[in-house]
Amino acid sequence: MSYDYGIIGSRIKTAREKKGMTQENLAEELDVSNAYISKIERGKTPISLDRLSDLCRVLEESPVYMLRGSDNASDDYLRNEIVAMLEGCSPEKIRLIAQIIKPIIEFPEK
Repeated sequence: MSYDYGIIGSRIKTAREKKGMTQENLAEELDVSNAYISKIERGKTPISLDRLSDLCRVLEESPVYMLRGSDNASDDYLRNEIVAMLEGCSPEKIRLIAQIIKPIIEFPEK
């Protein structure tokens, strides 16, 4: 299975900000450099499972959520995942995505 480290990084950043932590605070807690945290959050470097586990402990988040974008505690996880994916898209890609999903959204449900 392949992971999108950009999306994982975005989830990490969101969790860090939700905790009111700076990259520097998180780096200090994990005994790593600020640059390392920045690279992880931008998806520029893979994260080991051990480091992910430590990070999740500090951020009080589920490793499953960080890797897959879903946790069973949230009924709205797919909506959050879609929003996270859209955050990195250019305006052109967003227009294309809107054209694709509009007919699906407008299709009557049974």
